[in-house]
Amino acid sequence: MKSDMEIQKDVMDQLMWEPILRATDLGVSVKNGVVTLSGMVKFYSQKMAAEHAVKKVAGVKAVAEEIQVGNSPLFRKTDSELAEAVLHALKWNTLAPDDKIMVKVEDGIVSLEGELDWDYQRIAACKSIDNLAGIKAVHNFITLKPAITLADIKQKIRAAFERIATIDAEKIIVEVEGGKVMLSGKVRSFAEQEDAINAAWSAPGISVVENNMELEDPVYAW
Repeated sequence: MKSDMEIQKDVMDQLMWEPILRATDLGVSVKNGVVTLSGMVKFYSQKMAAEHAVKKVAGVKAVAEEIQVGNSPLFRKTDSELAEAVLHALKWNTLAPDDKIMVKVEDGIVSLEGELDWDYQRIAACKSIDNLAGIKAVHNFITLKPAITLADIKQKIRAAFERIATIDAEKIIVEVEGGKVMLSGKVRSFAEQEDAINAAWSAPGISVVENNMELEDPVYAW
């Protein structure tokens, strides 16, 4: 099992490996496998990139993200300007049906609301605006419509797990209640956990994915 010091070094190396983060000033602390990120970045996209980079590191059990977005005067925008930019970005993304999404901006924080058919549309809406200058944070409140009978959902998710090479389907338990999917069992890494969650979200009609999966201790060959 990796020590906290080893995890910290690997996390810092991974952050340095990401081109978008090389010029940022980030702090990394680790306690019992839980990584806390601090510091300041220029853009919201850098904040998200840092979080995603940490989740790739073996041994990381959880991420506490305390990074602040400090927009320089050059990129600072009013809420009205940001709202207009967000609407424009959504309009040009063919995966995000902009006519079904409501946008609210308050003090640089963007909230997305509405009801869509698929989770990939919900994710696409967020990704459409990640790189816009002036955004401090994005809250995605978009919900999903139930589209198929619940009897099919569990079977479809398990079939997806079996198709994905990075997931050990036999170690993950899937339970479905209404539009909510509950995942439990053991996974080998944070990346496998993320793949399982993303696969569950890909089932139509899912509104909540509850993650109860645990990371098993890695086995090293010496």
